[in-house]
Amino acid sequence: MSAPLTEGQIRALRDLARKLGGEAVPFVNIADAQALVAHGLARRSRQGWDITPAGSALLARDAAGDD
Repeated sequence: MSAPLTEGQIRALRDLARKLGGEAVPFVNIADAQALVAHGLARRSRQGWDITPAGSALLARDAAGDD
């Protein structure tokens, strides 16, 4: 990934991860979601936006770095 994610993009990515886990999440900012798609971290689906394996891996790396 060439540029770091903004706070909004990180929040959207975390929300998409929670959505994948079955939680109800708020609407995702379209510009943030589109940026995540451009980075390969999310994709558009019939249900809205979904996190990709690359997006999940990025969050896992960030969580491991917080320890």
